[in-house]
Amino acid sequence: MSQTITMNDLIEEVKEEVIGWRRYLHMYPELSFQEVKTAQYVYETLKTFGDLEISRPTKTSIMARLKGQQPGKVIALRADMDALPIEEENDFNFVSRNLGVMHACGHDGHTAMLLGAVKILTKLKGQIRGEVRFLFQHAEEQPPGGAQEMVNAGVLEGVESILGAHLVSTLPLGKIGLSYGPMMAGADTFKITVLGKGGHASQPDQTIDPIAIGAQVVTNLQHIVSRYQDAQETSVISVTQFHAGSAINVIPSTVTIGGSVRCFNPDLQKKIPNFIDRIVKGLTEAHGATYQFNYQFGYAPVINDEEVTRVIDETVCEVFGEECRELVKPMMASEDFSAFQKVVPGSYVSIGAGNAEKGIIYPHHHPKFTIDEQALADGTKLLVHGTLKLLNQND
Repeated sequence: MSQTITMNDLIEEVKEEVIGWRRYLHMYPELSFQEVKTAQYVYETLKTFGDLEISRPTKTSIMARLKGQQPGKVIALRADMDALPIEEENDFNFVSRNLGVMHACGHDGHTAMLLGAVKILTKLKGQIRGEVRFLFQHAEEQPPGGAQEMVNAGVLEGVESILGAHLVSTLPLGKIGLSYGPMMAGADTFKITVLGKGGHASQPDQTIDPIAIGAQVVTNLQHIVSRYQDAQETSVISVTQFHAGSAINVIPSTVTIGGSVRCFNPDLQKKIPNFIDRIVKGLTEAHGATYQFNYQFGYAPVINDEEVTRVIDETVCEVFGEECRELVKPMMASEDFSAFQKVVPGSYVSIGAGNAEKGIIYPHHHPKFTIDEQALADGTKLLVHGTLKLLNQND
């Protein structure tokens, strides 16, 4: 009990600092792969804590290592730092000072929460057996993503498990969302160009109409979800672009179709481009056209490890109370935390940050997105307690 009281005191002591860090970062957002000043700010802040080995795995990422006085497990914590190309529409006094750039996904809060967790855990160094590795990641918002770059740089060498937390404005303040297994979808993109033969609109028989063919492509792509895959699988194929023609009385020569693919099953993610190619090939051949097909694999699905999630689940119930625990459904949004999970078992947790009474209701990537800053203390507390629980499990 005394340790719990001490921990709560430490979290309370750092609470206002965490809010201050978040507000500073919110005022000075930087886009993916451009987080130069953000990374420097994190680096300088970490240096004030002491007892850390601080390095730069990539140009705009930071890793800090806290080694306990006794041997043990190595646990990693991750926060993303980049912002989005969105013009902010909020009116509080710490709105973005960088034109057209905004922290519209909570990464400012993620970074601040992790800084808070680092400060607390450095004060508990004497109680730590093993090592805690803190990963301040760049470029989550832009594929191929910063997580894979950090993995390639060796940040997970020797790590046994990893924990991440995401502030969620659609989850009420005070709730901690957990998912066993699939938590977020893999996200890919595709571009199809149908190459036909253009001509005058009055003589369609003299053309190979790519618009007519392209319309069939759009319709038939939906058969992948309804007929090509296991009915118990979940996937989404959304056509989001259809570009053709410039004159109203001319049938164009080409049509360009673009879209997004989302699914939770990594094996299905690998099969879908073959399904798309088969459909496009069949339709274009049937009508005497040709095609070009480009498919870009994005982030893999975020799939939470059962055992790591169980430990965090226990932590939530013990620290916050069972009434705060909420099992959340997998979502079709994507996250490059999956790059870490490909290497080591990990769990990605949702921190409730919405508050309808305060008007904090806007979704992520909205120009009026914000969080209830009380959620920062919840996130910091979860990271600290979750880390200690993972370090000491099975002892």
